[in-house]
Amino acid sequence: MTEYRLSDGELEAAFQQRVDEERKIEPKDWMPEAYRKNLIRQISQHAHSEVIGMQPEGNWITRAPTLKRKMILLAKVQDEAGHGLYLYGAAETLGVTREEMIQALHEGRAKYASIFNYPTLTWADVGVIGWLVDSAAIVNQISLQRTSYGPYSRAMIRICKEESFHQRQGFEMLMPLASGSPEQKAMAQDAMDRWWWPTLMMFGPHDSDSMHSAKSMQWKIKRRSNDELRQDFVDQTVPQAEYLDLAIPDPDLKWNEERGHYDFGEIDWDEFWAVVSGDGLCNRERLDRHGEAHREGEWVREAMRAYEEKRQST
Repeated sequence: MTEYRLSDGELEAAFQQRVDEERKIEPKDWMPEAYRKNLIRQISQHAHSEVIGMQPEGNWITRAPTLKRKMILLAKVQDEAGHGLYLYGAAETLGVTREEMIQALHEGRAKYASIFNYPTLTWADVGVIGWLVDSAAIVNQISLQRTSYGPYSRAMIRICKEESFHQRQGFEMLMPLASGSPEQKAMAQDAMDRWWWPTLMMFGPHDSDSMHSAKSMQWKIKRRSNDELRQDFVDQTVPQAEYLDLAIPDPDLKWNEERGHYDFGEIDWDEFWAVVSGDGLCNRERLDRHGEAHREGEWVREAMRAYEEKRQST
């Protein structure tokens, strides 16, 4: 019997055709090695962001002003841990282990969202994170529900549903502050002033400055450009800020009738690249805390391994 084998070029052409036809790529399907590595980079970065992102909000659980607020914030932080779990699981279907991903994070070879390297100085910061940061996450993640890799796409469907609750929680938290006493209003505005630009940075650099965007778009890992997503976020957030009577700290922000979108000022890209490179206000603190927690949890992982070994031997 004659055995026929497809060349690498034929395999890649068939793979691209499948992507173009909007058919999901599943773990056992053939895929280019570069596609697999690109996915591992993006999904693990997303997972790390969810887990590291627990720190700035978790810092306020014990200091929340009421029992109700404590319960809401605790539930939200728990959700973020769950999101990290979904995403690490999705990445593991690509042949990478969780230990490898966490080691890459601790060694600085893997990144997480730059937004989580800023400190939460007041209770209003927690509300602004829920409103602005989770709004930005939703804008980005809605498009990822249609990403070409099946496990990632399916994880994003559940995550987006939960993030929508987080966004509403943040907005609802800010409403009494923004309409409260002069001191409360000033605290809400101060948080807005500090978090607006870092939130815009969450969408990443202009696509022309991103080394991964072109291939990610071709393979439909990404469905929309960074700048398109950033524009959507601004357009939907300005009316919400007006409702809260909070000023957006951008003198260049104005409605452009011809474009049908808001024009806004230029991001401080020097700050963005400094934070991404590890020189943000809380970069070292966030990684040190994650590393400490990982080491403290080693006994749990050892117990789980011992239990599994015993179960399989009986």
